[in-house]
Amino acid sequence: MAARNNAAPAAATPADRELVFARVFDAPRALVFAAWTDPKHLAQWWGPDGFTTTTRSIDMRPGGVWRFVMHGPDGRDYENRIVFDEIARPERLVYSHGGGEDAEPVQFQVTVVFEDIGGKTRLTMRMLFPSAAERKRVVETYGADEGARQHLQRLAAHLATMG
Repeated sequence: MAARNNAAPAAATPADRELVFARVFDAPRALVFAAWTDPKHLAQWWGPDGFTTTTRSIDMRPGGVWRFVMHGPDGRDYENRIVFDEIARPERLVYSHGGGEDAEPVQFQVTVVFEDIGGKTRLTMRMLFPSAAERKRVVETYGADEGARQHLQRLAAHLATMG
């Protein structure tokens, strides 16, 4: 008689539910943090290649909301809503990207760590999705992995203009 395998399927680990990106910028931490949190700078670089961003409103405090539209190169507009969970200037940002009727149906939490490394900044961005399936869907539907790489490349280019 064959033995039965009654073990439950393994639960998804955080690694199965996340995307992590790290990059070193040749800019001081305070400048990188400012580029990530000041609407005039966000409009210059936020999003993947070919996208522009229009901020509708931003309330940069824990519990505050950032409403913005990402305009795709194909002419499609992507409504977005972010709620700031934690702001520790200039070390860390934690925010929740929430989907719903008035925004793209994408939910995840982002933690961005800004580490000072001798006048340069190591930025680590961790996107945590509610499930491995949701992570997969967002990568397949929106190209979130490549989009995030382009996002950080655009930030690097903008930082070079900030001096």
